[in-house]
Amino acid sequence: MAGGLLTSSVLKQYISYLALFLLHISTITYAIPPPSVKFEPRDVYMISCGAPGATQLDDGRTFRSDPDTASYLSTSTNIKISADNPPHASTGPLAPIYVSARVFTDQSTYSFYLAQPGRHWVRLHFLPLPNSNYNLSSATFSVNADSIVLLHGFSLPAIPPSPVIKEYLITTQSNTMKLSFSPLKGSVAFVNAIEVVSAPPNLVPNTTATAGTTTNNQIDLSGNALQVVYRLNMGGPLITPANDTLYRFWQPDTTFLTLPEAAVAAWVPVNTIKYPDDGSMSPLIAPPTVYSSAQQMAQSNTSNARFNISWKIPAEPGFSYLIRLHFCDIVSKALNNLYFNVYLNGLMGVSSLDLSSLTMGLAVTYYRDFVLDSSSISNSTILVQVGPTSTSSGDPNAILNGLEMMKISNLANSLDGFYAAKPKNNSKTKMIISAIGLAMAAVAMALVFMMFCRRRCEKPGWERKSSFSSWLMPLNASQSTSSFLSGYSKSSRSRFGSTQSKSGFSGIFMSGTYAVSRVFTFSEIQKATKNFDEKAVIGVGGFGKVYLGELVDGTKLAIKRGNSSSDQGMHEFLTEIELLSKLRHRHLVSLIGCCDEKNEMILVYEYMSKGTVRDHLYVGNGGGETGMPLLNWNKRLEICIGAAKGLHYLHTGAAQGIIHRDIKTTNILLDENLVAKVSDFGLSKTAPSLEQTHVSTAVKGSFGYLDPEYFRRQQLTDKSDVYSFGVVLFEILCARPAINPALPRDQVNLAEWALQWKRKGQLEKIIDPNIAGTINPDSLIKFVDAAEKCLADYGVDRPTMGDVLWKLESALQLQVASTPVAESSGSGGAMDMPLKKTTSQKSGLTGFDSFNDRSGTQIPPPLDQGR
Repeated sequence: MAGGLLTSSVLKQYISYLALFLLHISTITYAIPPPSVKFEPRDVYMISCGAPGATQLDDGRTFRSDPDTASYLSTSTNIKISADNPPHASTGPLAPIYVSARVFTDQSTYSFYLAQPGRHWVRLHFLPLPNSNYNLSSATFSVNADSIVLLHGFSLPAIPPSPVIKEYLITTQSNTMKLSFSPLKGSVAFVNAIEVVSAPPNLVPNTTATAGTTTNNQIDLSGNALQVVYRLNMGGPLITPANDTLYRFWQPDTTFLTLPEAAVAAWVPVNTIKYPDDGSMSPLIAPPTVYSSAQQMAQSNTSNARFNISWKIPAEPGFSYLIRLHFCDIVSKALNNLYFNVYLNGLMGVSSLDLSSLTMGLAVTYYRDFVLDSSSISNSTILVQVGPTSTSSGDPNAILNGLEMMKISNLANSLDGFYAAKPKNNSKTKMIISAIGLAMAAVAMALVFMMFCRRRCEKPGWERKSSFSSWLMPLNASQSTSSFLSGYSKSSRSRFGSTQSKSGFSGIFMSGTYAVSRVFTFSEIQKATKNFDEKAVIGVGGFGKVYLGELVDGTKLAIKRGNSSSDQGMHEFLTEIELLSKLRHRHLVSLIGCCDEKNEMILVYEYMSKGTVRDHLYVGNGGGETGMPLLNWNKRLEICIGAAKGLHYLHTGAAQGIIHRDIKTTNILLDENLVAKVSDFGLSKTAPSLEQTHVSTAVKGSFGYLDPEYFRRQQLTDKSDVYSFGVVLFEILCARPAINPALPRDQVNLAEWALQWKRKGQLEKIIDPNIAGTINPDSLIKFVDAAEKCLADYGVDRPTMGDVLWKLESALQLQVASTPVAESSGSGGAMDMPLKKTTSQKSGLTGFDSFNDRSGTQIPPPLDQGR
């Protein structure tokens, strides 16, 4: 029976792929580029959604109708519509693919079989055509390509001036690509036409240079999706798909010129354009019509004119962009007469560009790629400029023939905001998950049975030489073969428990590799948490829930209960024990004990009664977001200093440094005296040794706090923590989350937003209004300087935590020196009195020899005291 079901399933899958492949073969003959270019894409799907039959376009392409087969389109409803009245666009008659559409009332997915993995064009065509049954102008939906978010909360006005085409370059290593359309609840999704076509293999490089740096500083683009947002034909007319080798649109550049009088168009016959003989370029990169026109410097009627031609192009903050510039010297009469500079957002792209030396001829095509990092984009625009060099002889000139601008997917694997793709929650997925769960449960039961049999054969209590906890294996088997809780009888545990005192727990329980202060019985944990009462939950994380527990003597504890069936939870649990059993510091949350009964993973920590730093930052009922009192500036500085001391100890105080990897305001806790302590070491890693520069590891952390260099290179260093701490500093100063998708797009990312205002010299406009008038200007300068340096793009440019600590201590000294004694919060914490505006005055500070942490950690002075 099972074999029959399996055979039937496999057969259906093969039939599905065969149907897709036949459609693939039937459409390939309709999308071959012009004869001058020999590129035949392996995968060609051109679908006119909802159309009754094939649709022929003026450019020679044929779009097939989407078949009504579940193997091709998975949808709960089969809704095809056509326009009640033929729609018209401002640019002229519409292509026939826009008179029909597919409508989806629930998540629906197109599945495309791919004969050749790699980069593929994905073009989505939208026009909310008029239909009496469906108001497509009110449709709001999202579109994903596999795990990549293409559109989120997308909608269009009723009959826009022209159809909207969203164009992407998606890389996939699978033999299928799935396009999922997900309508907002109560709305619908729709699409008029879809294109999925193989892209030429060398169309987009895997690596390219960052603007403003040398070409040796390469950015890896191989794992990123791209969205084409603009293609501009400088100095020329609109280029339609009928005149492009890959059916692309190129729009005129005139609307983007900041000063049209500074440029004059140049043209040459298309047949004069030549491509390099070495085959490094072809019309697949750009058609000759792009290179046959250009914008050049206008005549200013002055000698030795010096000005730039500038194009200002809208950009979405929070994203990096791939900028491709196309050049072809169609203005010179002889070689080596044209030298000019290229700038992107004020950064030098190319200095003294000499096309003659690069192409060895006139009217020979050339292009250059750059990546403009999101931190370099301000005012939601990208400024592209070309201008003469200072050494240009004769009549200075500069040209640009074409421009392509592509958005690069962000850390959330998204091209539209900071939203991650959500998997479809269908019954098939549930069945698979259930099957996996049953299999894991069976394995777990087998292991438990084997362990039970083994323990029945062992000697009890102290006579055991070694044993393993049912869920915890030693982290370092070469050092010890025993679990850190094994080998103790019930009586010995009770005897150990009697050593507790009212103030805490005495003694260190040594077992194997770890030192644990106390071993709790499961019944003790149950009593302390009132049998894990949900009302006692004070936190929830990826590991599990955290409960407030209280012992019979009144001692309060934070009890973290993990899920023993979770591999990720197990890993984080082991990491936490490994680190906290070795570390003791005033500014690190202390591990008090643990429980090793009933297949439970339970850790017990000191209780931090004032919650997280985040709880005290955001205004809500009665104070902070959770009713906690807000903090004045002095106390915020003290908290930053405490957290910095904890991080500095992690990086330098242990035998081998430790990288936290998840620094954020919710992982900095406050005790009853508002002393800051770093917590949650589940993602931490041991720092590289002296012979290493980094730790290569999969990227983990929290969006908004994650080091972009770590994300790009997957190479972890202690400077990744420094970047995260810089975000924390700005969050504490501005009292807003690191990522807030509800804000306008140029404000979503706190780090980028704050740095933009810092560069404008107007940071005071985004400071938390509860403290804005109370900060000493010199203290603010010192604090912001520390935060800004932490957020440098590259780790080598960021300070150490020791340097950051020195600047924060200086900021506090400057603040205290200018704050009346009654206002100082050296021993208090809450903002329990009106804060008065302070004035700047000299603090009289001399140099600091060192800062002595109250835990005994001696912090050396930074190397840049003189700065």
